[in-house]
Amino acid sequence: MLAVVLAAGRGKRLHPLTDRRSKGMLPVVGKPMIERVLDMAAQGGADRFVVVVHPEDGALMEHLGRCSGEDRLRWAYQARRWGMAHALECAVPLIREDGGAEFLLASCDNLYPDGHVAALVHGRREADLDATLTLLRVRPEQIPTLAVVALQGDRVTDLVEKPRPEEAPSDWGVPALYALSTRVLDYLPQVPVSVRGERDFPDALRLLIAAGGRVGGVPVPWRLTLTNPADLLALNRHILRRDPTRVTVPVGLPADVEVLPPVDIEAGVSLGSGCRIGPEVYLEAGAGIGAGAVVRRAVVLQDGRVPAGTVVADGVVG
Repeated sequence: MLAVVLAAGRGKRLHPLTDRRSKGMLPVVGKPMIERVLDMAAQGGADRFVVVVHPEDGALMEHLGRCSGEDRLRWAYQARRWGMAHALECAVPLIREDGGAEFLLASCDNLYPDGHVAALVHGRREADLDATLTLLRVRPEQIPTLAVVALQGDRVTDLVEKPRPEEAPSDWGVPALYALSTRVLDYLPQVPVSVRGERDFPDALRLLIAAGGRVGGVPVPWRLTLTNPADLLALNRHILRRDPTRVTVPVGLPADVEVLPPVDIEAGVSLGSGCRIGPEVYLEAGAGIGAGAVVRRAVVLQDGRVPAGTVVADGVVG
């Protein structure tokens, strides 16, 4: 099965962490976020990938080229960031060339529970739907950040992009993960430009529904998204908590450094004497921790520095 992963965004709300690398290349316990999304899609049945990238994101392309293999990964390019429908449109020639009747569509900045991708694919196939959407219950303050669906039984009858809470047809939001038939591609050229200057993918789904397309949804209890530094911390802590006894440390760790699991310290981290690391800490190669510093429930990225004798807790240093 083909998976299309959209990764052309810069991640402005993650500034300054994305000044020198794109959102998809921010690390989650040793793996770039984009790689974790590809792993999630593969666990759900994907074995071929089209990644939509900005043509200047050489670091992302180089990394995925090494870890994924050129035989199952192809690139589509979105030079101007005009929204999700436009990003998918950039991949249409490769989707058509692949020849399948279905594909997964995912953004590079969301992770979901194990098994959800497979459930999404199964739900579309079993009911012979044109599209199956991930559905997530949202609080009123979250409604203006997502498309929201109208439901009739188990069918989606409409989508409203980023409505005001009082105008929302339900409290079911649509994060960016879909199982789709290639029929939806026919409607991409008709998607208008929004007031934000983007072409929104939910508008393609609305056109599909208006033309008689059958659209359903699969609820998901949670998702972890990457839109700001707090999200990056939450993602790293989530992965670390999967193995509460995890202690990954480089050779040559100073003898008086105290490590409280779960912790992941990459080779190339500078650790001063007497520092205390953990629990729930990820230190990227190039980070520096001063003597006697305390780091807990935190992420320190490459070139991030924690001065001697200071305490960092519940934050990201980059």
